Amino acid sequence: MLKEANNYTDLYENFSWEIPEYYNIGFDVCDKWAEKDPNRTAIISAFGSEQKHTSFEELKKLSNKIANSLVLSDVKVGDRVGILLPQSVETAASHIAVYKMGAIAVPLFVLFGPSALEHRIIDAGIKLIITNHEGAKKLNQMSSKAYEQLTVLINEELTEEEKQALNFHTLDFNSLLEGASEEFTSLKTKADDPALIIYTSGTTGPSKGALHAHRVLLGHLPGMEMSHDFFPKSEDVIWTPADWAWIGGLLDVLLPALHHGVPVVAGRFKKFTGEAAFELMSKCNVTNVFMPSTALKMLRNTNYDANVYPLKLRTIASGGETLGTDLLGWGKETLGVNINEFYGQTECNLIISSCASMMEARPGIMGRPVPGHVVKVLRQDGSDCSLREQGLIAVKRKDPVMFLHYWNNEDATQNKFLHNYLLTGDVGQYEEDGWIRFVGRDDDVITSAGYRIGPGEIEETIIKHPSVYMVAVVGKPDKLRTEIVKAYIVLHEKEKASEQLVEEIQAFVKDHLASYEYPREIEFLSQLPLTNTGKIIRRTLREQAREEYERAENE
Repeated sequence: MLKEANNYTDLYENFSWEIPEYYNIGFDVCDKWAEKDPNRTAIISAFGSEQKHTSFEELKKLSNKIANSLVLSDVKVGDRVGILLPQSVETAASHIAVYKMGAIAVPLFVLFGPSALEHRIIDAGIKLIITNHEGAKKLNQMSSKAYEQLTVLINEELTEEEKQALNFHTLDFNSLLEGASEEFTSLKTKADDPALIIYTSGTTGPSKGALHAHRVLLGHLPGMEMSHDFFPKSEDVIWTPADWAWIGGLLDVLLPALHHGVPVVAGRFKKFTGEAAFELMSKCNVTNVFMPSTALKMLRNTNYDANVYPLKLRTIASGGETLGTDLLGWGKETLGVNINEFYGQTECNLIISSCASMMEARPGIMGRPVPGHVVKVLRQDGSDCSLREQGLIAVKRKDPVMFLHYWNNEDATQNKFLHNYLLTGDVGQYEEDGWIRFVGRDDDVITSAGYRIGPGEIEETIIKHPSVYMVAVVGKPDKLRTEIVKAYIVLHEKEKASEQLVEEIQAFVKDHLASYEYPREIEFLSQLPLTNTGKIIRRTLREQAREEYERAENE
């Protein structure tokens, strides 16, 4: 746990990891607190107007019953167990149960389609999935290959007709739980033993399964604590709209909070809106939020009334996309908090962060290395970059937050490393005092007339234009310049696309940035392609731009 400090240098230099030989996530986030303070609130379920508080003792009993049910279902140490459920007590308990028994959890996003589920089930060799009726219907649309050796535990009652329509072996989860014991002894796992496989969001290619050890939770703690201004404080309550199937929801919020004994709000909406988010945060007295950038923009576009939704926010942390000056300013002015930006990825998460209580934010610069993590900006030959020289963001091994390897993909694992450093696949540069600026993904960087141009700064400028709601910038092939800057823009509802608006936005960028950075082409779209975690899939737009170029060449 980080000790609160006013000086980053002392905080970083005085930090040391304490990773025990034996460590089990399930025991740490649940049974530890059930023994110390059994009535302490672990989960606050907030669905509709109702609230239900689940204690650590209740969570322990439920997770023990699930663990025993998995054993009865022939799940063994090392078997992969899929968890296809929305934010809920059952989801948290299922994760804890899998960790306790030494199996490997595979979080599955409830909005995945059948193809995405099939890829993960086959690739990870998932033996059993815990899901609900909706999840079972999606699973039923997969190909027959995905059903081999697959058992599905369904936590909702099905009619005989519904059961007959399913293509896989099912068990009644609730019936198993009724007969299961509330006693279960956690396996004495080593910190380096595998605990979960989280699949990448697929912004740069097919989704790969990153296998993490139990120690990954301990590796997340400094970054989580730093990004929430030395979390936890008394009366902290945390929430995220990010699904617990993603590393941002699971390991940036749920598990670290339970490790610290802080209540986690489980809340889900049929459709995320700013009004619904403000209402949930208000009624649950949320103090800490992890909010992806897309969700923050939706909040900003909502008329917030503090009299209707009084908030107790202490911190907001955000990652995944660089936040602009306007968004950071809105957070301070409207919500009264400095939004802390952090950086990481599925394979090695929460390694860079800002911390408003310790250092003044620098808009457009994501932060400084979190204590315990050695983060560098490297040249292709592995040497260290100089100040403001663009290079590859890399993390030195051995690092407890770093993945073990990609599941069944040794080549991809080897390609992820350069000498003794994990390559994030992102381009960055050093700024003063050890701050690191995110420039873009390695394949996002645009090479135009000899210039290497990152999309982030251009996007930050365009989004300031009053007509623009969302923007993504990519490189489009060009004979003369190698690439030109192209912007894909979503306008605010009442705005209309026109050639005049194109010229206005181009002039707007020229006025704010270097002349070579303005978008020579602008295309207006009704929506941008996004991953399930709200990140813009620039790869899709790059492919679209390349196809446009090739068509023009062939005409």
